Amino acid sequence: MKAISSDFAPPLKLISPFFSTGVVFYLLAMGALLFFTPDFAYAQTDVAGWVHLFLLGFVMMIIFGAMAQLIPVVLEAGHAVVDVYYVIFPLLLTGVIGMVAGFWMMPALLPYGGLLVLVAMIIFSVENIATLKKTTIRTLTVETVAWSNGFLLLGILTGFAIALGLSGDLSINVGLMLKAHVYAVVGGYVVLTIIGLSLILIPMFSLAHGFEEKAIHIAFKLVVAGVGVVFFGALFGLEWLMYLGYAVNTIGILFYLWQIWLIAKLTVRKELDIWAKSMIFAFGSLILSIVLGILFFLSGKTNLLHASVWFLLMGFIASMITGHLYKIVPFLVWFERFAPLVGKKKVPMLHEMYSKEGASMMFWFTAAGVMLGGLGLLTVNDTLFKAGASFLFMGAVFLFVTMRKMLAYGK
Repeated sequence: MKAISSDFAPPLKLISPFFSTGVVFYLLAMGALLFFTPDFAYAQTDVAGWVHLFLLGFVMMIIFGAMAQLIPVVLEAGHAVVDVYYVIFPLLLTGVIGMVAGFWMMPALLPYGGLLVLVAMIIFSVENIATLKKTTIRTLTVETVAWSNGFLLLGILTGFAIALGLSGDLSINVGLMLKAHVYAVVGGYVVLTIIGLSLILIPMFSLAHGFEEKAIHIAFKLVVAGVGVVFFGALFGLEWLMYLGYAVNTIGILFYLWQIWLIAKLTVRKELDIWAKSMIFAFGSLILSIVLGILFFLSGKTNLLHASVWFLLMGFIASMITGHLYKIVPFLVWFERFAPLVGKKKVPMLHEMYSKEGASMMFWFTAAGVMLGGLGLLTVNDTLFKAGASFLFMGAVFLFVTMRKMLAYGK
């Protein structure tokens, strides 16, 4: 991992609102699950509202905050205009609230919420592109930042078109546009961002060195190609092209998993802390999601698709984010509040800056919730699904409490 220069590090007050608000949205999303049943359709507006609450309110909010810190580190160059994050946060926050309210209560709010999210993401992408131009470094992580931002713009533009379509202001095929939108955002932005950052964060936190990187380079190319194929197939209604893209993406993710296995074999750190447990659970969920997805395409059973998406979102993406929060947030707090005191007085270790008991409770409640909820979706059993939602909500409560303590440590 490259040394982090204080010249490149944005102030904690700029980044912390993204983390604290993202965790609040996660808590709200887990609580909202209690009001859903395992027999649903993705076209339902209440389901769309939950998906946007989870993906925009939690996933994007956390990723934006993390990228504000990590992009300068990866590029070894300061942000082009770091202060735009003070603008991005309120725009994204208000936009998420407007969109969720639009899906759940008042459809007329959708274009306004969507427009605010669109503006926030355009500012984010343009600032990232401007920052990219300041560096001559061309690593895989830098390439994923460039490509993921391109897919993010495509995703939010198609999402805004869907909002206009739902409100009656634009005549489009909402079903096809929805597929293009979801794949551009989840596959093109979220998954590519995870792949790029995995090459830095997972070796750093597991103390693995000297591994071959060929597999993840293949994974990157295949995922970029697959997402592009699915996106254009959805836009033009070419189902055969979409299926080709699905296959290419699946192969790409398998290469990504192979890379993670190569890194895991070389890890020096043997302690199963909250980060390590979260990573094991995340990649186990990803494998399960792939298996269920393949079974869905072979059988056409909707419950298999629901369970596959569940383990991708709740098991893989959410666990990757929450697990890394227990590494990233303590470091950011330590770097700002305690780094200047090194050599002058005793400073805390990173693992002392959060409650291990609270983190452990978060993990086990969440893991149990994901498994029970997934089983409920597979069997279309409302009792199991509600039980899973209850465990997830309790895990979210522990995440909220431990996050507040981490951000307030040493204040």
